[in-house]
Amino acid sequence: MTSAIYPGSFDPVTMGHLDVIRRSAAIVDHLIVAVLNNGAKSPLFSVSERVSMLKDVTRDLPNVEVMSFSGLLVDFAKQNSVTLIIRGLRAVTDFESELAMAQTNRVICPGIETFFLCTSLRYAYLSSSTVKEVAQNHGDISQLVPPSVVPKIYEKYGIKH
Repeated sequence: MTSAIYPGSFDPVTMGHLDVIRRSAAIVDHLIVAVLNNGAKSPLFSVSERVSMLKDVTRDLPNVEVMSFSGLLVDFAKQNSVTLIIRGLRAVTDFESELAMAQTNRVICPGIETFFLCTSLRYAYLSSSTVKEVAQNHGDISQLVPPSVVPKIYEKYGIKH
């Protein structure tokens, strides 16, 4: 059975994230969507809120499991007996930092492989930061995030929509 981890902060989950999740779930037998609990950042949503949103938008994918983690991704992978990490690439600018991270993970844990999955062109421009900026300025985010996530984002900014 092939298992993989698709890690990220998912603050909030976007249509680009969901695209990578769906495509990854079609490739592997078991996909763990791993929500990073990064104490160095000030996220819009708590870890439990992000996990909940991801569980909601992936409920139709029986081979997807959503979990949270903190610390090193390779340690989380080892704890879950996973040797494959999937990372989404939007543009060539993502590649340099993602490659460095993949190489570091490989040095720390030689048994871990990283696969890069190019985001669909439809979502290549999209990031969680973009979604938050549009929402803060009362813009329409309905095409940027899954429908169930839209009201949660506006609510965080105190915007009635």
